[in-house]
Amino acid sequence: MSDLMQATRRGVLDGMHGGSAVARLTPAAPASRISLRAPAASVEALSGALAVALPVKPKTSASANGRHALWIGPDEWLIIDESGADLVAEAGKSGALHSAADVSHRNTAVIVSGPKADVAINAGCPQDLSLAIFPVGACSRTLVGKAEVVLYRTAADTFRVEVWRSFAAYVFGLIAEGAEDAAL
Repeated sequence: MSDLMQATRRGVLDGMHGGSAVARLTPAAPASRISLRAPAASVEALSGALAVALPVKPKTSASANGRHALWIGPDEWLIIDESGADLVAEAGKSGALHSAADVSHRNTAVIVSGPKADVAINAGCPQDLSLAIFPVGACSRTLVGKAEVVLYRTAADTFRVEVWRSFAAYVFGLIAEGAEDAAL
């Protein structure tokens, strides 16, 4: 009988590093993600089932125990779980009307940190990322260069940039160049 081999998915950004003394880029650890759509009447039940309050105001997020709920639109959230939980199954236990698509293998993330992290990202993103306009916990769907991303400010000097795997190297490279320019 032949031995069966199990393929292991390699992260698209594995081994990549970049940035400068003022803005560092690192690939984020693997995470579970779902794209969640639901009407307002389902928010409370889904929040309970997912153990994180789904935010209902634009550009806001909520976090609990390594799980993040990012408001993307009036009836849309990106849920990220750092422990690798089965988010689709958890949302299904809510009993509420919703649509949950697992996007764990579609997305990856880049962590951009340092005193000029916002400047590095702004090399390719037109959005005002100043702390006064885009405070800690803020999130939004926007562009970096020609790629759609979801930006999430996790600390005053740290951002999580969620991007589709197929655009990850492009976005990483563009922000890395911005980090080098920010150090000049």
